[in-house]
Amino acid sequence: MRTKLTRRTLAACLLALSTPWALAAWPSDDRPVKILVPWPAGGATDQIGRMLAQPLSQALGVPVVVENKGGAGGVIGTQQFVKEKADGHTILLATSSTNAAAPHLYAKLGYHPIEDFTPVVSLCEIPNVMVVPAKSPWNSLRDIVSAAKKDPGKYTYGSAGIGGSQHLAGAQFKTAAGVDVRHVPYKGSGPAAQDLIAGHIDMMIDTGSLGSIRGGLLRPLAVASDKRLPALPNVPTFKEAGTPMIASAWYGLMLPAGAPAEVVARLNTEINKILKNPEMHAKLTGMGAIVMGGTAQEFAAFTASEVKRYEGIVRDSGAPKE
Repeated sequence: MRTKLTRRTLAACLLALSTPWALAAWPSDDRPVKILVPWPAGGATDQIGRMLAQPLSQALGVPVVVENKGGAGGVIGTQQFVKEKADGHTILLATSSTNAAAPHLYAKLGYHPIEDFTPVVSLCEIPNVMVVPAKSPWNSLRDIVSAAKKDPGKYTYGSAGIGGSQHLAGAQFKTAAGVDVRHVPYKGSGPAAQDLIAGHIDMMIDTGSLGSIRGGLLRPLAVASDKRLPALPNVPTFKEAGTPMIASAWYGLMLPAGAPAEVVARLNTEINKILKNPEMHAKLTGMGAIVMGGTAQEFAAFTASEVKRYEGIVRDSGAPKE
C-alpha cells in the first residue's frame, strides 16, 4: 500500500532530516557515555567520577564508563577532550585546576578555558586539608612551620601536578607561613598520596585524603576553609592553627564546545537529581565535599569568574609559568 506524499508530510521529513536528533538519538543504545577524568585513578576527581558513573548509567539507560587520562596537572586529558565530538558521549570532569588555574600556568595550554567547552553542571567543592604521614613527628600546623623555618628547603610537599589545587595551596601556604618547602609534582593525587603515606614526601595539602585519614594512614593538621568541616570536626582551620589561608578545589561536568542544548539540559537535569539523592549526598559530604549543583548557565558564569579569580591566585602564589 502506497502512502500519498503530501506537502505537509514532505515538509516534516525535510525538517527531521535537518535535525541532529533524527540522525542519532542521544544517548545511542550501542555507545557508552564516557566520563573523561584528566587525572590518574585514586584521587578526588577520580573518586567523584566513579561515584557518578553508576547512577548516571541508570538514569540514561546506557553504560557510563570512566576513562583516566592523567598528566601535566590535568592538562593532557583536557587537551584530548576538546578534540572529541560534541555529541554527548564524552563528558569531561572539569576542575578548578584544568579550567581556571591552568590558563595562567601554561604558555601553550592547547585549549581555551571558555570557548572550547560547554558547561553542564557544577558538582561540588572540596576544601584542601594539610595532611602528614601517620608516623610524622608533627602533630600541628605550628610544628610544620617551626621545623620549616629552622631548616629552609629541607622539607617537601606533594601535589597532583603543576597547577593543581594542591600545588597552589602549597604555594599559598609558603607565602602565608613565610616558609621554604619544596614542591614535588606527581601525575595525580593517588601517586602523591601513596608516596606521602610511605614517607617519601613530608606533607600534602590535599582534597581526597579522608579515606586515608579514617584508615589511620594520614594525620590531618588543618583545613583550608573558613570553618571546620563536618567530616573533620576536630581539625582546626588554617586560621585557627595560626596561618590564615583558604584553598579549595571545585569540580563540574562539561561537554565540548557546540554540544546540543537538549543534551546539556538532559544531563543537567539527571545530575541535579543524582546530587540530591541522600546516598550520593552522603558520599560526597563524607569525603569533605560541599555539594553544589544548579543550572548550566550558573556554572558557565561561575567558571568564567573563576578564570579571572585564579589569575590573581596564581600570580600571588609565585608559581612559574611553564
